[in-house]
Amino acid sequence: MRAYRQFALVYDRLMEDMPYAEWLRFARQCWELAGIPETVVDLGCGTGNIAIPLAKSGFRVFGIDLSADMLAVARSKWDASPHRYTGNGSIRWLQQDMRDWELPEQVDAVLSFCDCINYLLEEEDVEATFRATRRGLKDGGLFLFDVHAPRQLERYAREQPFTFNERDIAYIWTSEYSPDRREIEHHLTIFTRDDRDGKYIRFEETHIQRAYEPEWIRGALLRAGFSHVEMYADFKFEAPGEDAERLFFAATA
Repeated sequence: MRAYRQFALVYDRLMEDMPYAEWLRFARQCWELAGIPETVVDLGCGTGNIAIPLAKSGFRVFGIDLSADMLAVARSKWDASPHRYTGNGSIRWLQQDMRDWELPEQVDAVLSFCDCINYLLEEEDVEATFRATRRGLKDGGLFLFDVHAPRQLERYAREQPFTFNERDIAYIWTSEYSPDRREIEHHLTIFTRDDRDGKYIRFEETHIQRAYEPEWIRGALLRAGFSHVEMYADFKFEAPGEDAERLFFAATA
């Protein structure tokens, strides 16, 4: 737990180059076609990098994550935001498992970006998440999420190790890939500088992800009760090709 608490504190520093603006743009483009929502669930919200901009834009957001440490960071960022009371936007932070999340009310839209679904390591976990999401959505509501394409995990395995080295933080990242399960285990050794004495703190992180065949995902969504599923790639409204890195799904309840 101590290591994960440390990871939550440095998460935004390590993820600052992630395409949050692209995820938000993609969601808005999908909503313009399907109908602009009022209530949105950010499933696997982490430190709030999607949920907070949505709330600032006037949406009523529910940020759901399994990690109390991630939610603590998200809550502190929201509380420190000078614009948190602008308009009608709001956020409610909830610690729940995405496989059986629930709210007192159904919502208009659900998002789960930054490959959260890849952290579900068994098919039954993915299907449970899809069923919970269908229950939580109003009829006609939209579920948007992305996953790593199976070949992307293979690329990580081929290209590793990865390193990051700056004055205040550094890491060494290695990966082990299991082709039978299309599962990758990432091992990170992270060093962060303590501002109080200038010394570095070392801690270890392990993250495991699994890739699923796109057609299996489509079928699982339909079995969960979604009426229509569209699939895109790499933030474009185009069918995935062999070189796709990130697959996007838009499932209508």
